[in-house]
Amino acid sequence: MSEKKNITFDDIAKYTNFSKTTISRYFNHPDSLTLKNQEIIAKALEDLNYKENKVARILANGKTEFIGIIIPGLHNHFHSEMLNKILLTYEKFGYKFLVFIGNEREETERQYIQELMAYKIEGLIILSFTIPSKELADLQIPIVTIEREDKYVSSVNTDNYMGGIQAASLLAKHQCDVLFHITAPTAQEIPSYGRIQGFLDLCKEKGLEHQVIYKDFGAAYEEIEKVLREVLTELEQKYPKQKKGIFMSNDTLANVLVNLLIRKYGRMPEDYLIVGFDNSPISREAVVPISTVGQQIDKIALEAVSLLVDQMNERKKRKPAPLKEPVHKVITPILFRRETTEGPL
Repeated sequence: MSEKKNITFDDIAKYTNFSKTTISRYFNHPDSLTLKNQEIIAKALEDLNYKENKVARILANGKTEFIGIIIPGLHNHFHSEMLNKILLTYEKFGYKFLVFIGNEREETERQYIQELMAYKIEGLIILSFTIPSKELADLQIPIVTIEREDKYVSSVNTDNYMGGIQAASLLAKHQCDVLFHITAPTAQEIPSYGRIQGFLDLCKEKGLEHQVIYKDFGAAYEEIEKVLREVLTELEQKYPKQKKGIFMSNDTLANVLVNLLIRKYGRMPEDYLIVGFDNSPISREAVVPISTVGQQIDKIALEAVSLLVDQMNERKKRKPAPLKEPVHKVITPILFRRETTEGPL
């Protein structure tokens, strides 16, 4: 049996009576052709059963259809779920992804970025937070960040301030004696600082006794568990027999706290109500399902890739019009009430 012939630009040109230059423009700058001519060439590709040679196309126009991603790690369930949703956008946009885990090391992430640039990525999605957005903007490629400092680059974030209000309001409605927000130290330019501010503003407006507890949790489960065990000991010493409403800064931390309480009491004690943040899978799958302020992770991922693709497509035009200033999109959070505040459902 003879091998099937690879269809070339020359074959397509002869089939359509267009020049090879016109065929090349269809692949590299389709907007330079009339819609009618684009349709003629598209039908020819179908008739000829054309299979694109990706390597040849990359060599010809330098466009790799690769997007780089840098995330801080996978121990936080929000980041792992966000990565999953971003990768699934391949079906819609056709871009492939090169992923690096930064592990919160600034110089390591700079090396990763240089590696990605060497692969001729067309755009970059950043979830890690070590490198300032001004430095990222100097890379001169389309960039979109998610939930990190974003002054000089485009971003997609949750309305964290509204999320902080939602969490505090839920705990207040359950008539907790004292409200706590347990979180890592957070700079004001980081979007998640809005959770802290929303929590504080709601508590002050309602005249509620409250406290923000700042802790360095580390990355390993054992480190997180040790820190939260110490926090629990402190709360039980200072607030015995008081109904404690605890807003955790993410679902990963909330799940560890729930586990510690159940190990100690054999059940969720009535004087603890817990709300997480993210609505990552762990909040639904926990031994006691966790109430949480849900970031719309699938929507954030889709918006981030869509915003990036728009910028990358603009660069492919003969006369591109780059963004005059960064675009910042904000997604509304959704409150999910589960057993850690509502009791067994």
